[in-house]
Amino acid sequence: MAQHLLTEKTILLREGDDVVVAKDRLEASDELASEMTSLRLSADVPAGHKVAVRDIREGEAVLKYGQIIGYATQAIKSGDWVHTHNLHNGTVSLDYEYTTDIRRQSPPDQARTFDGFARPDGRSGTRNYVTIVSTVNCSADTAHLVAERVRREALHDFPNVDGVVAVTHKTGCGMAINGPEYRVLQRCLAGMVDHPNVGGALLVGLGCEVNQAQSLVQDQGLMMPLRKGETRPSPPTILTIQDGGGVARTVEAGFNETLRLLREANEVRRTTRPISDLIVGTNCGGSDGNSGITANPALGETGDEMVRHGAAWLIAETSETYGAEHLLTRRSVSREVGEKLVALMRWWEQYTAMHGAEIDNNPAPGNKDGGLTTIFEKSLGAVTKGGTSPLEAVYDYAERIRHHGFCFMDTPGHDPVSVTGLVAGGSNLVAFTTGRGSCLGFKPTPVLKIATNSRLYARMEPDMDMDAGVILNGVSVRDVGLMIFEELIAVASGKKTKSEAQGLGDHEFAPWALGPVL
Repeated sequence: MAQHLLTEKTILLREGDDVVVAKDRLEASDELASEMTSLRLSADVPAGHKVAVRDIREGEAVLKYGQIIGYATQAIKSGDWVHTHNLHNGTVSLDYEYTTDIRRQSPPDQARTFDGFARPDGRSGTRNYVTIVSTVNCSADTAHLVAERVRREALHDFPNVDGVVAVTHKTGCGMAINGPEYRVLQRCLAGMVDHPNVGGALLVGLGCEVNQAQSLVQDQGLMMPLRKGETRPSPPTILTIQDGGGVARTVEAGFNETLRLLREANEVRRTTRPISDLIVGTNCGGSDGNSGITANPALGETGDEMVRHGAAWLIAETSETYGAEHLLTRRSVSREVGEKLVALMRWWEQYTAMHGAEIDNNPAPGNKDGGLTTIFEKSLGAVTKGGTSPLEAVYDYAERIRHHGFCFMDTPGHDPVSVTGLVAGGSNLVAFTTGRGSCLGFKPTPVLKIATNSRLYARMEPDMDMDAGVILNGVSVRDVGLMIFEELIAVASGKKTKSEAQGLGDHEFAPWALGPVL
């Protein structure tokens, strides 16, 4: 039997919590002691998992973060491992308050800047891409063939362009015109054409699809930046395989059109831009028991610092905010903003039930292996990415982001689908936390990946940009948050992320599939 200080081996997140979280693997019969208590472990406890610090009766609520994360399904003794075998969601009654916790961030003493690409509409890009956007899956291969040929034969001649990316997907037909899925797809595609990180875009369709390119342009008001000799913006060029004489001829036409777009994009140079031009989307991927202790709260500190400088800072993943939304409604700048967030939760309950699922089917198996037991526990850790700033707006999926400050976007929890919504909405940076090792990249927006524990960082260092696990060894959450802030500025100014260095991000575009396939 080994004896340890409780604070040496575990973390107590709030005074009054019923559980502590193991920093490292603990062995059965180990004794953990503090001035107030002493407990002996009844089982091995993996790193990131929970240990009871008091006796808990069957049916009693269990607290972590000072909030209810679930209810005991059996009697739990002090020193017991607390997980799926003795804890479940139950029903938590949330106390919704609105505008009762508004904490405005003080302006910085000195304004910060980054080196970005100034766009004609006043926005700024952190990258300079050309996108080839397919309106329907039937033109996906053609878009990829154009992009591959351009990369192979021409891209090296345009040093100020970061790349050419084919934006393809699995839908675009077999859907109701003007139905929910149609509108979501149009918003997503428009966001990849009219994006601050995009210096030029080409639309490629089949010709007979439901999602007609011309309708996309008209419905979304798509206009490209002024070209030489033009007095007003023009729509993006549209190519269709059927009108163009087939795939090979469309690839040839697409190659020539993309060369023109590359010449124009290559004329743009990085210049000094204000931090207020940054739109940072955040996401969790493969969360573990450390996510809500290290990387996510550190990102919250980063977000508050970004907001101080006038930037937009977004959290998303509505299904992974469920059960913690009451903490955000208190920060809403108006009752209307807070009630929109609550209405999303009620919609998600109906949406999942309609498909024979429950919103609290989350966490995933990998999350549970990492120490997360219930959706409430996962959500309480996830919302810490939002810091403490006022909630300025709640956006629909892939809606154009127009507010500065802290905002929320309605997205599913599935990483590629969630990040698609954030990027299509205009995010020119993404900060992504992971405890299990998600490797997502997403062109044209750089994705900074932050490991929640040092073991993961060491194992997957070629994929992880930063190690927030140092918090478990005594580095403050605030200090790590400020390190992430500086790294995001460096990435915004052109520093490549680990996913960019490996060429990741060409295939993650995944619009939310809402409706039936007809």
